[in-house]
Amino acid sequence: MSSDPSMRVSPATLTRTYKDAINALNTLQSNFASIEATKKLGPNVDKNKLSINEVYEYTRRLGYKPADFNRLNLIHVTGTKGKGSTCAFTESILQQYRNTSTSNSNSITKIGLFTSPHLKTVRERLRINGSPIDETKFAKYFFEVWDTLSTTESDPEEFPTLQPSSQVKPMYFKYLTILSFHVFMSEGVDTAIYEVGVGGTYDSTNIIDQPTVCAISSLGIDHTFMLGTTIESITWNKTGIFKKGSPAFISSQREYPQAIGIAQERAKELGVSSLTVVNANDILPQSVKLGLAGDFQRENAALAVEIAATHLKKLGVLSDVNLKELPEKFLTGLANTKWDGRCQVINDESKQIEWFIDGAHTLESINVGSTWFKDVSSKKSGTRVLLFNQQNRENATDLLAKLYKISVESEGGAPFDHVIFTTNVTWSSGYNADLVSLNTSKEQVDKLIIQKELSEAWKNLEQDIGRTTPSHIFADIESGVKFVDSIEGPVQVFVCGSLHLVGGLLVVFDGKEE
Repeated sequence: MSSDPSMRVSPATLTRTYKDAINALNTLQSNFASIEATKKLGPNVDKNKLSINEVYEYTRRLGYKPADFNRLNLIHVTGTKGKGSTCAFTESILQQYRNTSTSNSNSITKIGLFTSPHLKTVRERLRINGSPIDETKFAKYFFEVWDTLSTTESDPEEFPTLQPSSQVKPMYFKYLTILSFHVFMSEGVDTAIYEVGVGGTYDSTNIIDQPTVCAISSLGIDHTFMLGTTIESITWNKTGIFKKGSPAFISSQREYPQAIGIAQERAKELGVSSLTVVNANDILPQSVKLGLAGDFQRENAALAVEIAATHLKKLGVLSDVNLKELPEKFLTGLANTKWDGRCQVINDESKQIEWFIDGAHTLESINVGSTWFKDVSSKKSGTRVLLFNQQNRENATDLLAKLYKISVESEGGAPFDHVIFTTNVTWSSGYNADLVSLNTSKEQVDKLIIQKELSEAWKNLEQDIGRTTPSHIFADIESGVKFVDSIEGPVQVFVCGSLHLVGGLLVVFDGKEE
């Protein structure tokens, strides 16, 4: 099959809309055919290995070989927390070196960024030169992939889970990963930054053949059902993005220093050209301004500096970078970085409401986000409100307990005057199409089971201080926002627990109900 994207355009593509694409994409969240095919496999089949092999196969059916993607000049970033912010810092720095002229072969003209999850629109996952691709292009490329996978075949013996080939499609994240490669190749991207979804070794993004640089942000205990329950097993999986001959960087790992030794062993095993431990204090003076709030972002920014410097030297854009005295373009990139939903403050002056928003959803990130809120709100007066949800993790109450300990019990903390628990449903009328979630239990959402458990858990936490804060449960984010709007200001609202909650909140703020 030709790798020329123009050869794969179906005439029907021109008549199908972005909404059609989103409706088709949402069917892949609970892709019945794919799930049923996987169920038929025996217990001795390595499903993780099979899953990554399917990505190779799907891209082959699109006409690509892994080596084809090397012309994207790929940067690969994983971690437990901070990997998205690291990618955002890296993108912002590299934007300062983007050259719109193609006359110089040693230049960057188009920067692609693939991240997850999205907040308001799925197009956020596929950015070019800092902006999500538009709806028309998304629909065009989406159906090019869809139609090609619907009309090509896989060897039934080698890929039993892909049978029948015309019906079985990649699951949601896997499809978007495959789509991203097609989009970036078709659009002529010459620098692509890829954030790993989960883990590393078996993640859908890990078909990258020869990255210019790999990096690991802060590690922690998360996705244990896939990565194991120890920092050792998680580090082993994350370091799976290391590639022979490519340089690698890892943050200093203050919480789990033993991860450094494991990463060093894996670096030797996998043949990286070098592995460097990045300490923020060695690279970023306290005076350096960052576009993202929170002192912890210095670690992510320092990692991004190393990534960008290595990438620019690899491409010949810069002959060298003095990390002891950062170039002005690096400083500008760090200061201009934007990454919504992470330690973000939105001030609604007309209603005297300050929204402190962070998508923290792991114990480590809850620790960081809660500390940030405590620090920035401690000198403010007014009514304090918590808006929280975590629909997908079994340890939702543990996350809430960590938040309570830092925001309320620790020195400088203060009680909330109201606590609100909602689902991730956007509006009282239902989800926005881009935010539909079929991977959660509809019964749990409809019956507010987790929200009631969280409310009860909060009451139990407050028993020790003899306080009973009014607890409110709402079936959707819109209703929670309306309640906050009814409180007399000034009001400080801490929103956390889920990026899906944060994304829905930002959509409600936009007021564009479908």
